[in-house]
Amino acid sequence: MERENRQMDPYEIILYPLMTESSSLMVEKENKLVFVVSLKATKPDVKKAVEKLYEVKVLSVNVQITPGGEKKAYVKLTPDFKAADVAIKLGLL
Repeated sequence: MERENRQMDPYEIILYPLMTESSSLMVEKENKLVFVVSLKATKPDVKKAVEKLYEVKVLSVNVQITPGGEKKAYVKLTPDFKAADVAIKLGLL
């Protein structure tokens, strides 16, 4: 099955940020943010969407599909940017 070359809108890719106890530790210690993303989104899609929406540089993206059928993206920011600053802007911390 060939992937469409249609670009997804960043607001279609990033559904909402996720802030749990473990994700707040990731923000503080690992400079990572956690988002629930579209099941159709790829790692490069998530990277571009986060960089565009939050004006940061992304170092890496890991994704996980949960047993509940949601897709979580763990987004590690470059050392130039603080995940805590983005989380505060989003009203998570």
